[in-house]
Amino acid sequence: LIGVTLALWLIPAVVQYHGGLVLIWHDVIVERMLNTLTRSTRPQRLLGAVQKSATRGDPCSVVNAIDQFCRHTEWAMNVGDEKGCILDSVVSEVNPATVLELGTYCGYSTVRIARLLPPHAKLITLEFNPDFAAIARQVIAWAGMEEKVHLVEGASGEWIPKIKEQFGVKALDLVFLDHWKDQYLPDTKLIEECGLLRKGSVLLADNVIFPGAPQYLEYVRSSQQYESQYFKSHLEYTKVEDGLEKSVFLG
Repeated sequence: LIGVTLALWLIPAVVQYHGGLVLIWHDVIVERMLNTLTRSTRPQRLLGAVQKSATRGDPCSVVNAIDQFCRHTEWAMNVGDEKGCILDSVVSEVNPATVLELGTYCGYSTVRIARLLPPHAKLITLEFNPDFAAIARQVIAWAGMEEKVHLVEGASGEWIPKIKEQFGVKALDLVFLDHWKDQYLPDTKLIEECGLLRKGSVLLADNVIFPGAPQYLEYVRSSQQYESQYFKSHLEYTKVEDGLEKSVFLG
């Protein structure tokens, strides 16, 4: 028993400094074990923590409840509290009327962005996984943000060309990339091709160091179309270096 207790304390303390081990421990070993023991999924457990701890209609309490759950109960790959503060500052600086989020997961960053948007702003968030989308809808509703958020299920490659027509969007003020890292570059190029960027539009990409998006980084940093800036931080709820890349479209 002492050995098990020590392992459950020691392993998370050690792995939080190594990105690959973080994902193996939390996303493979712990998640599968808890899924079997509880007969539920991580997103369902996260939703349960929101419903138990957060005040309905209070987006800040929803964000705090998820952060507490992920720091002290079960790790999950949201943008997290540390990088979330950088996200907050960019959203506040841009003060966008139209936002596109690629990768909703359980709705953490969706709520985080939506709570800072001006009245009548529109946040379109795309999620490929229908199970994640179902949880995210409930998290967004618990936060009282459903009127500002349009959650779309499906592949980003299919939906990006439809955005102008479906949502009456002329251009996007802010794009938050937080889905499959190998899709960052093709989706950015598709957004460009569809004429969804205007001079001053901002791309903000998460996890550019870990798991990493090297092709995307090379593109935005070398392109004459962007002025790019890196914000050093850490992988959500760990000590692993990660960061956000903010790229302003110059037209």
